[in-house]
Amino acid sequence: MTSEERADDYDGLATAYTAENETSLMNAYYERPATLALVGDVTGRRILDAGCGSGPLSAALRDRGAIVTGIDSSAGMLEQARRRLGADVDLRVADLADPLPFPDDAFDDVVASLVLHYLRDWAPTLAEFRRVLRPGGRLIVSVDHPFAINLMHRQSGPRPDYFATYNWTEEWTLDGKSVPMSFWNRPLHAMTDAFTAAGFRISVVHEPRPVAAARELFPEDFPVLDTFPSFLIFVLTLD
Repeated sequence: MTSEERADDYDGLATAYTAENETSLMNAYYERPATLALVGDVTGRRILDAGCGSGPLSAALRDRGAIVTGIDSSAGMLEQARRRLGADVDLRVADLADPLPFPDDAFDDVVASLVLHYLRDWAPTLAEFRRVLRPGGRLIVSVDHPFAINLMHRQSGPRPDYFATYNWTEEWTLDGKSVPMSFWNRPLHAMTDAFTAAGFRISVVHEPRPVAAARELFPEDFPVLDTFPSFLIFVLTLD
């Protein structure tokens, strides 16, 4: 999560968002397990959880044997992460729109879970990810699927140009508090062009489905998510 768009008040939503993220269909039964499956065996690997939020992914990586560092621009979310993780994970306030506070070649993997779509310009952030990754390192990125976002907007109002990179906002209401959240949608080719321009090789492009357990837990929403993608996950490598 970044502070590029000040509308994104994760500090104010930290407690409620953390509770929601723990058990929600979209996070706990869809994006997070899919990302972890692609990350694979992480025993002994140094991993940067970029945009770690309240730390559920960091906790899962730690429990699988990784040496985890987490960064987020929201101090409120990092407070939640510290309660979850204790001293096991190095947690720092840092904005992905700025240079990262780490030396070159510091990590084996960078995981950016549902965070890049908050950024207008990916180039500086991807350059920093490349800098802090060792040769042969991996970047695992999950984002909102551009097809899903564009279709949602076509159905709900103006018909945006799929091939444009455009800003959109959505009102999030958690625990009785509503805040506008700001995102940037871009076409698939703009994503892949940004990755290759930053020096990454695209190893995997994955359109996940919810895990099977979600079918009984969320019977109304599961059929839609199981038949049309909401997320897109990339595994990128450095030669």
